Amino acid sequence: MFHRFRERSYELEHLDKGDYTPAEYEGCLVELRRINKWLGDAGALRASLVPEIEGAGLREFSLLDVGAGSGELLRVAAREARGRGWRAARLVGLELNARSARAILEESRDFAEIGAVGGDAFHLPFADDAFDYVICSLFTHHFRDEAVVEILREFKRVARRRLFVIDLHRHALAYFLYTTVGRLFLHNRLIREDGALSIRRSFRAAELRRLAERAQLEQIDVRRRFPFRLVLSAGRKEAR
Repeated sequence: MFHRFRERSYELEHLDKGDYTPAEYEGCLVELRRINKWLGDAGALRASLVPEIEGAGLREFSLLDVGAGSGELLRVAAREARGRGWRAARLVGLELNARSARAILEESRDFAEIGAVGGDAFHLPFADDAFDYVICSLFTHHFRDEAVVEILREFKRVARRRLFVIDLHRHALAYFLYTTVGRLFLHNRLIREDGALSIRRSFRAAELRRLAERAQLEQIDVRRRFPFRLVLSAGRKEAR
């Protein structure tokens, strides 16, 4: 079994192939919000972005979430900003999927600071240094290594201060737990099947660091976060 996790799988998920119904996709968005809440993505963002903003002494910041899904992490950032007296001047979710772009706005009606844009991660529709921070979550494992490097270069171009990439840690125990205990609570076909495959498509810490180095990122840091998450962060020696 363990040999299956030595290298990344490149088998396509249903979300990549598009072989799902509109109802399945709607159910996928609902269960993804639950997973993000309980399995570490929101916590990983708080543990990474909040100390960065505090350390920079900012009272106002802008943020781009690439592949934002329904915008859950944007709302996490907005709540953190409100609770700490910061001004979230511009929080934008970018989605190639038009339904997800609409979901960001639908789910964020109470957050005027959150917006949505349709676009491609390989050609972000923004000027250089357009945002203080660029983030993505459970996004990069959908791409081959060469494509991840291209995406990271785009993040670097748009992020004035720092970028954060949250993704899965490829580990046999994570796969075992997901495909046994996890499936008792997961009802959506896309979540059950794609989630297991996502673990096999994801990264080890050293692999993610090498991709960041190939993208010529600076101040690279890769940390493990509970449970089975990796957070890559990178910035500039001096913010522009």
